[in-house]
Amino acid sequence: MSQSIDVALYDYGAGNLHSLAKALEGAGAAVTVTSDWSTALAQDALVLPGVGAFGPAAAALPKDRTRVRQALVGGLPCLGICLGMQLLFDDSEEAAGHGIGLVPGKVRLLEARIVPQMGWNDVEIGADPLFEGVSGLVAYFANSYECVPESAPDVIAWSEYDGIRSAAGVRRANTWGVQFHPEKSSGPGRRIISNFVGLAKKLTSTRKEGAL
Repeated sequence: MSQSIDVALYDYGAGNLHSLAKALEGAGAAVTVTSDWSTALAQDALVLPGVGAFGPAAAALPKDRTRVRQALVGGLPCLGICLGMQLLFDDSEEAAGHGIGLVPGKVRLLEARIVPQMGWNDVEIGADPLFEGVSGLVAYFANSYECVPESAPDVIAWSEYDGIRSAAGVRRANTWGVQFHPEKSSGPGRRIISNFVGLAKKLTSTRKEGAL
């Protein structure tokens, strides 16, 4: 059996993280649910879940975002889901407060006829290892806001809702963000979570070997 890795599932104090924790454990991760940033950044990888609103979640970040941003720039594997992806950006129209600022850009309200977007939607995926073995992705969305990166190369997936084409996935360093909920997206979603855990294992092993 392959070695497990320790994954921090950050708790904003806003909702049930059970299904995401079970999906990560099913992929071979030992999950620590925590609202303490020292504990979170000490694990092998970090997951920012999609439960909650931007304002309270941003308030749960350290006052000095540099600490988290430097950890991610330094190579800590991270997966941001829905709200978690939005927190990777600078700020959001949803509420006051600042995100981590890893991915330059804004989060803005979806200018669609029906908001929020709730349900299944096609996702156009790029050639990124997070999507290895995934084709014809149809994923579950639950969002009222869209991420607008300043740099096109940061985008690894797209989706269209009510004629609006938006970034459905981004990557910087070893940090990935997806606007949809892979833990609610059936087999392909579970494969994405499994891919992230596998990538985190490889990256963690390389980092530890480099530290010897």
